Amino acid sequence: MAKIEAIKQDSLRKKFMDLGVKLIDPKSVYFCDDSVIANDVIIHPQVVFGPQVKIASGAEIKSFCHIEGVEIAENAVIGPFARIRPGSKIGKEARIGNFVEIKKSNIGEGSKINHLSYIGDTEIGKNSNIGASTITCNYDGYNKFVTKIGDEVFIGSHATLIAPVKIA
Repeated sequence: MAKIEAIKQDSLRKKFMDLGVKLIDPKSVYFCDDSVIANDVIIHPQVVFGPQVKIASGAEIKSFCHIEGVEIAENAVIGPFARIRPGSKIGKEARIGNFVEIKKSNIGEGSKINHLSYIGDTEIGKNSNIGASTITCNYDGYNKFVTKIGDEVFIGSHATLIAPVKIA
């Protein structure tokens, strides 16, 4: 099984490089069969793609990221050490940084979540900044709720946002 997987991964890596994707260390990147990656994307070492990943042109995925079930728009930067979980959309020129986990959230164009944060079941508008160590608490033990953060909102460091909440 491992030999078959190695052959498949080599085939996928070659396919993406032929399409204009820059793999810094091809052998350390793992793709899923259904990955869709545009040209001019840069992928650093030690990145794993799960199912249903779509990445637009100009995006950059830094080292040690695990990405699945996400659409990443043009010129977005992800990582290093980021985990993007299913149901997420990362907007154009958005920044998802070190030790950030995103789950089932829409991150607006130009918004930044630079480090040490958990964002789940959240909608963030354009050009917002989420401070270090921010979490969205979306589950009360029975139900999940949505956090809504508008355009050009600044959330300071070490904030805990308990849904349902809307910040404009």
